[in-house]
Amino acid sequence: MKSINAITRLLGLPAIVLLSGLLFSGLGNAAGLLTPANGSLADLEIREHHVNVVIEDGYAITTVNQVFRNPHGQDLEAIYSFPVPEKAAVAEFTVWIDGQPVTGEVLEKKQARQVYETEKSAGRDAGLLEQDDYRSFDTRVSPVRAGQDTRIRFAYIQPAHVDTGMGRYVYPLEEGGVDEHKLAFWTANDAVQEKFSFKLELKSGYPVDALRLPHHPQAIITQQDAGKWNVDLSSAHSGGDQEEGATAPTSQAVYNLNKDLVVYWRLQAGLPGSVDLVTYKPEGGQRGSFMLTLTPGDDLQPIHEGSDWIFVLDISGSMQGKYRTLADGVQQALGRMRSNDRFRIVLFNESSTELTSGYIVATPENVQHYRQALTQIQPGSGTNLYAGLKRALGKIEADRTSALVLVTDGVANIGETRQRKFIELIGSKDIRLFTFIMGNSANRPMLQALTAVSNGFAVSVSNSDDIVGKILEATSKVTHESLHGVDLTIRGVKTADLTPKSIDSLYRGQQLVVFGRYWGDGVADIRLNGKISGQPKDYSTQIEFPAIATRNPELERLWAFASIEDMQAEIADFGEDADLQQAITDLSVEYGLVTDYTSMVVVREEVFNSLGIQRQNKQRLQIEAQAQQQRAALPVANHRADKAQPMFQSKRPSHSGSGSFQGGLFLLMIALLGMKLARGRGRRRALV
Repeated sequence: MKSINAITRLLGLPAIVLLSGLLFSGLGNAAGLLTPANGSLADLEIREHHVNVVIEDGYAITTVNQVFRNPHGQDLEAIYSFPVPEKAAVAEFTVWIDGQPVTGEVLEKKQARQVYETEKSAGRDAGLLEQDDYRSFDTRVSPVRAGQDTRIRFAYIQPAHVDTGMGRYVYPLEEGGVDEHKLAFWTANDAVQEKFSFKLELKSGYPVDALRLPHHPQAIITQQDAGKWNVDLSSAHSGGDQEEGATAPTSQAVYNLNKDLVVYWRLQAGLPGSVDLVTYKPEGGQRGSFMLTLTPGDDLQPIHEGSDWIFVLDISGSMQGKYRTLADGVQQALGRMRSNDRFRIVLFNESSTELTSGYIVATPENVQHYRQALTQIQPGSGTNLYAGLKRALGKIEADRTSALVLVTDGVANIGETRQRKFIELIGSKDIRLFTFIMGNSANRPMLQALTAVSNGFAVSVSNSDDIVGKILEATSKVTHESLHGVDLTIRGVKTADLTPKSIDSLYRGQQLVVFGRYWGDGVADIRLNGKISGQPKDYSTQIEFPAIATRNPELERLWAFASIEDMQAEIADFGEDADLQQAITDLSVEYGLVTDYTSMVVVREEVFNSLGIQRQNKQRLQIEAQAQQQRAALPVANHRADKAQPMFQSKRPSHSGSGSFQGGLFLLMIALLGMKLARGRGRRRALV
C-alpha cells in the first residue's frame, strides 16, 4: 500500500487528483449477531427483526423487536451489536423470560456487568445492554436455550432532525468498519432468516408535501392527511431490490441488516418561522421539562465575495472499499467554482501532505489533468487527523475568507489524539470548520466539538442518504450569512439546566432545539440575540408554560440525555473528572439511560428484589407507554407557541420551489463523502 509521500512522488500533481475515489461502495460490517472470528463458536440466527418508529412532537421513538434462535444442541450466549444512533437515548431493554417480558434497569457499568456475569455463570436468564463509547450498543443475552428462541426488545428516543424544511430519520445498520479491536475478534451475522419489517409513522403538526426512502423504493408509503404519513417495508416486498454494488442478501435470508434505512420528509413551502414548545409536568409536580424549538425565518442574505477552501481528506485504511471513480463529477464540480474562489487539498493517513502546493484555480486543463490521476490512489494505514488539520491551517491568508472542509469516516489513532489539543489547534485560527462525518462509527462527539469551536457545522452522512438532499442542506448554509454570537434568554417563568449551554452560530435553515427544566407556570418572554455580518439582530416573543402537561413524559429522558452529552463533551475537552462522571452516572440511573458509565441489565424479578434494585425504569416505561397509547388516539398536535406574537416575520427557508441546482463546490464535497453522484445540476456553495 502506497503512503501519502509515495503517492505524491508518483503523481507529482496537485491534490485534487485524489478526489475521484471517495465514494461509498458498501461497508463490510453491519449490525448483527457477533461471532468470534476464529469460528470456535457455532453461529446463532436472527429469526425476526421488526422496527417500529413513531415521529411526533419533535422527537422519534424507535422500538426494535428481535427473535434469536439457537439451532444447536447446547445453550449459547447471543451478542448483538448495532451502531449508536445520533443523539439517541436508549430507554428500554426487555428480555422475554419464561414467556413474559422483563424490562431492564440501569446500574453503574461495572455493577451491571457483575450482575449479568453472575446470573450467566449460574445458568439463569439475563440480559445486558452496554455502550461501546460512540461506536455501538452491544446487547448480551444468556442463555439462548438449545434448539429454542429468545426474544428481546430495545427502544431509544432521539430529537427529530429537520433542516431547511427537510426532515430526516436514520435507522443505522452499517457499522462503519473503524473499530479495529472489534473487527479483529468478531464477525457479524446480519442475515434475518424469517421475518423483517420496518414501519414508520410520521405525525407532523405542519403540512408535509412528500416522504420517501431514497435507497428503498420498494417501501410502501401512504398519506393519511396533510401531516400524517406511514411507511411499510417488510421482507414480503423488500427482496430483489438491492442497490447496485451492495452486498447481496445471504442465502436463505429474507433481509440483511447491512444498509441504513434513511427516511426524508419535506415540509410544505411557505411555512412561517415559528417557536414550538413541548412540555411535561405531571399533576402535582413542582418541576417540569420542556423542549423549545426555534425555526427562524429566511433573514440571512446570500454572500458573493470570493473564498478560499481547504479540503482535508481522510485516506486511511478504513476508507478501503469506499473508493469509486468520480472524475466526471469532480470535473463538473470544480469547473463551476467562481473565478475568485481558490482551493487547497490536504490528505492524511499515518502522515499528511499537501498536494496542491498552495492555492490553485480549477481551470478546465487542471481538472482534466487531475481526473486522469484519480484512479491511481489507494487508501491505507492509520489515521493521523491532527497532522492533517495542522498542515491545512499552515497557509491561511488573513485577507481572504477561508473555510476548512474536513471529510473523514475514521477515528484519530496515530499522533495526537487528545480532543483538547484538537480544539486548541482549531481555535488558533480564525476559520470555519465544516465537517462531513462519514458512516456510523466515526468519532461524532469529537468532530462535532471541533466544528462548534470554529462556529462551523457538522453533517452526518449515511451511505443510504439522498445526495441531492444533502447537497441542498449544506449549500444553503455556506451561500448565506449566518447568525453569530447567539444568546437565548427566557424570563418570567423560572427555567434552569438549559442545554445546549452554548449555541454559537445558527446557519440558514437550522433549527435551534433547547431542552430545559421549569418551575411554576405562566407567560415567559423569549429573546434570541445575535449578529449578522457584525450588525446586532434581536428576535422576541411571549410563550406560555402550562401548570400541567402529561402528553410527553419522554421529555425527561431527552433533557437528561442532552445534559449528559454536555458533560461528556466537557470531559472529552478537559480530561476525566470524578464529579462529572458521578453526575452522569446519577442522571443515567435516575432517568434510565445507557451511557459510557452505565448499562442496562435484565434479570428475573426475584433477582431484582434480592439485590435490592429498585424498578425505577420499569415504572417510567409504564408511564411512557400509557402516554404513547393516549397520543395514538389523538389528532396530530401542533405545538406552535408564538401564534399570537410571531417571533420571526419572514417565512422559513425551504428547498421547495427554490429552482434548479446551480452547481459545484459542494457537489464535490458530498461526492467526497461517499454518496452516489447526483444527476442534474447542483447548487454551488460559497463560504459564510
